[in-house]
Amino acid sequence: MAHWFVSHGRDEFPRWRHAFPNAQQVSAAEVEQAVGEGDAVWVMSDTPEWEALVGQVSQRGATAVLLSLSPNDHEALQALQAGARGYAHALAPAALLTQVALVTAHQGIWVPADLMGRVLGATYQALGGEPQMSNDELASLTERERDVALAVASGQSNKEVARRLDITERTVKAHLGAVFRKLGVRDRMQLVLRLAHHPEIS
Repeated sequence: MAHWFVSHGRDEFPRWRHAFPNAQQVSAAEVEQAVGEGDAVWVMSDTPEWEALVGQVSQRGATAVLLSLSPNDHEALQALQAGARGYAHALAPAALLTQVALVTAHQGIWVPADLMGRVLGATYQALGGEPQMSNDELASLTERERDVALAVASGQSNKEVARRLDITERTVKAHLGAVFRKLGVRDRMQLVLRLAHHPEIS
């Protein structure tokens, strides 16, 4: 898998090079010719017509991540709608960029935590909220796992779930890990879809 960095009129960022030392910096035109299935394409949000570029590389089987110097919810949603698997701050630490690459390479979605909570909450409500969540799926969970699963599906962060259930964040993470394993999902969005018996999650 190759990593490509697309920017417009600027040098690449040292942290990005530190995270991916074998990556190549290219123009938008060059990456369209060079990218292959399974590659990772990191696009700066000041690149002209970045939405079209993200869509094109995604259609070719590459994983696109949009990087921004001024991240905001509107741009993040635009990126996801265009086909990006991730959205992150361009000056994020190398370790965080590596995590973004790992999650998105495995078909996960990476966006800032506060935005993910709002996206999940909106999806949860659009699918009918708790009344529409599958009792069959919930039956396989313990009572505490069920509480954690529904709270997370509604868009609450681990900290908010811990406060609500009067447990530690570490305990929330442990319960959530058990929920993911039992239901066969990778992330919070898949959890919502699984509980709603959405056709995307079989």
